[in-house]
Amino acid sequence: MQFEDLDLNYDILDALDDMNFVDCTPIQEHAIPPILDGRDIIGVAQTGTGKTAAYLLPILSMLRDGGFPDDAINCVIMAPTRELAQQIDQAMQGFAYYLDGISSVAIYGGNDGIRYEQEKRGLAQGASVIICTPGRLISHLSLGNVDLSRTSFFVLDEADRMLDMGFSEDIMQIASFLPKQRQTIMFSATMPDKIVELAKTILTDPVEVKLAVSKPADGIRQSAFICYEAQKLRIVEHIFTQQEPKRVIIFVGSKLKVKDVAIALKRKGYNAEAMHSDLLQEQRDDVMYRFKVGQLDILVATDIVARGIDIDDIQLVINYDVPHDEEDYVHRIGRTARAGKEGRSITLVSEKDQPQFRDIERFLEKEVPKEEMPAELGDTPAYSGAAPRRGKGRNRGRERSRGRGRGRNKGAQAPATKDSTQAPTTKEDTQAPTTKEDTQAPATKRSRNRKRRKATQASETATNTAANTAATTAESATTATPSTAPSTSECPVAGDSVAGPNPAGPNPAAPYSSSSPSPKKRRNRGGRNRHRGGTDSPTPDQPTIN
Repeated sequence: MQFEDLDLNYDILDALDDMNFVDCTPIQEHAIPPILDGRDIIGVAQTGTGKTAAYLLPILSMLRDGGFPDDAINCVIMAPTRELAQQIDQAMQGFAYYLDGISSVAIYGGNDGIRYEQEKRGLAQGASVIICTPGRLISHLSLGNVDLSRTSFFVLDEADRMLDMGFSEDIMQIASFLPKQRQTIMFSATMPDKIVELAKTILTDPVEVKLAVSKPADGIRQSAFICYEAQKLRIVEHIFTQQEPKRVIIFVGSKLKVKDVAIALKRKGYNAEAMHSDLLQEQRDDVMYRFKVGQLDILVATDIVARGIDIDDIQLVINYDVPHDEEDYVHRIGRTARAGKEGRSITLVSEKDQPQFRDIERFLEKEVPKEEMPAELGDTPAYSGAAPRRGKGRNRGRERSRGRGRGRNKGAQAPATKDSTQAPTTKEDTQAPTTKEDTQAPATKRSRNRKRRKATQASETATNTAANTAATTAESATTATPSTAPSTSECPVAGDSVAGPNPAGPNPAAPYSSSSPSPKKRRNRGGRNRHRGGTDSPTPDQPTIN
């Protein structure tokens, strides 16, 4: 189908003719008619299929036809990244070239105060279309710089990527500022469950336009290296010895690793720069400009560059880390072999990434050719498509708990050796009687203190017992009658325990003598000596009550 066959405004068709746009892509052919009819729509198609024109063209056509307030923001288009917002703004300027009175403003973070004031003035003057990132729009909403109460169109581009980046609550907060009577358009490269839930929340009776994720272009020569994680950087150097590093994008899985890889390549003399979300917008614009005009040879980036960035002459794409799903793989390597050209993609597959890469091969319905590892880079793991198994079981628990003993014998545990931890344990070994000699270990500071305390307590017990014996004997000699005098065999001797209380009983009113233990010491050993009866007997210096 051609654009002339669609019910678009003539000024829009003139702009398309000047840009040499004649035929519609499949997503444009199926999405533009229901949007022109005023229906909510959810479109699922991968990047590079013309989704931007699929929603911009009908919205601009309806705005041109009239019926919308001139002093209101009539359309809000949200994108996950600053680069995609800039690209949508550039496409907007081309499509609206002949549309007088329809203005747009792009608002996104990472700018200085001057840019912020420009955004504020544009919003105050009533731009027809604003193209924004979620965080920046919420900033203007919280400060009262923008009024969305009369907005007619709400567009979410790359909605799945916005949810992956944690913008779900921001989307719902922005939607709360919009009128309920609006037309909502959502485009996504994938259709996970969270996208379905979001569509049910903000869309009303939507039309679904879902195109199957297409396979990579035939002009892309795909291959992979099966390797260990530590070999990846050396493999990249080997690739650059085989192919000149010009117009290369290296996709890495995290911002931190992007920085490390870019620094390592620059130290080795390569003309490389990093591209990630921690950069200021001015720095990101500078990096992208230098790469587009050929001042940079190698761009090390996260998936921020995988979607919506249109650079035609990329020669090589290296997946330093395997992408999380099949769609991301198609988007990454789709940066090369554009506009009918040829390109090459190489994926570095470590052990932990093998299951993900196997899923990608199933999606492609073919096996990606494996490159032979150079001999100087060492051995490589076998490719099975299964994740490496982690150690578990008895030995793993033993390693985790080693050195964490508790209880009385913690200090006396002998250090474990390789032989002792790996020796098999039999039933006879576990049931053998343990003797004192078997359990003795080299004395530690704690065990020596324990022995010293026991010796002190034994000495004090003997002294108390002897004092009690002397007191009892003196009392018997002065007050006892022949019938009540204890026999010699009944007198306690040093080291023996008295089974019952002293016949004379304690004298609570009697003061302690200088030779008697202090109250503090008596309390400290009372728990040990109370059952022996030694602490309740009077000392020789105490008077006896008859």
